[in-house]
Amino acid sequence: MVYLLPFFTVLIWGGNAIVNKLAADTLEPSAMSFFRWLTAVVVLSPFCLPQLNKYKYVIKTHFAKLAFLALLGMVLNQSLGYYAALTTSASNMALITSLVPLFSVFISAALLNKRISALSLVGAVISLAGLAFMLGNGDISFIFNLEISQGDGLMLLAAVVYATYCVLLKRWKMPISNWMLIYVQGLFAVVMLTPLWLSSHQVIPSNASLPLIAYAGLLASVIAPWLWVKSIDIIGAENSAMFMNLLPVIAIVLAATLLGETIHQYHVIGGLMVISGVVLSQIKLHNKQRGSQTTQHAIFEGDDKAVQKPL
Repeated sequence: MVYLLPFFTVLIWGGNAIVNKLAADTLEPSAMSFFRWLTAVVVLSPFCLPQLNKYKYVIKTHFAKLAFLALLGMVLNQSLGYYAALTTSASNMALITSLVPLFSVFISAALLNKRISALSLVGAVISLAGLAFMLGNGDISFIFNLEISQGDGLMLLAAVVYATYCVLLKRWKMPISNWMLIYVQGLFAVVMLTPLWLSSHQVIPSNASLPLIAYAGLLASVIAPWLWVKSIDIIGAENSAMFMNLLPVIAIVLAATLLGETIHQYHVIGGLMVISGVVLSQIKLHNKQRGSQTTQHAIFEGDDKAVQKPL
């Protein structure tokens, strides 16, 4: 059941990919990023603002870390993605995003002292091959023929940024509720994105963009991040990040359902490979828990408690 957390997160983000396509003609990327987090902050304020005083010491102690997390996950990652869409294809963006799990595994090894299991690597390779097969219209060599454009470079940077965010979120676990964690990062994001918003040509959003902002600001920026934080807390950064491989699959299904696009055989085959890789990457955790219910469980519990201490 815990794996439903990252799945529903990616499902929401898959819908947000459709929203981003629809928003391309109604709002500039800089303004979209700003209004997305402004909406999230406004929605959360009635619930979280009264608790700021309660967490003021924690926020003050971890001020720099919270600001850095907001910069990575809510400003750079999303802004880079919006701007990348201007100069690269959706297929390239989806394929490059699938590198997040691979980056997370190696970053986790460096920052969390975690071993890179063979199953994690095999699962990641299978998922990546499935994406290459699907996005290459049945030609798996598509992955080797990409030309790095400005947009591709921005998406590659966005993938590294988000993988780092996922790992640091686990490394810097703080004594603060998940809702407050999202809210505080959202406040930082609004402040950081304000200059970009003011520099845009369309400062006031159009009526057509309001429903899109509402989806991005509520579901994609409030509900999905909370589910993502929770999944990282429970199953770890690299395991959660593996589910990012499902994003192109979900986006294609939603595009076919909502936009009338056709699903071909290579979509089905590639999608099954992606899902198989995700499932395979989770086997290592399941086997460890069943294989040694005392010693290994105690080690995992000890690790979690250590991470929860303020650094």
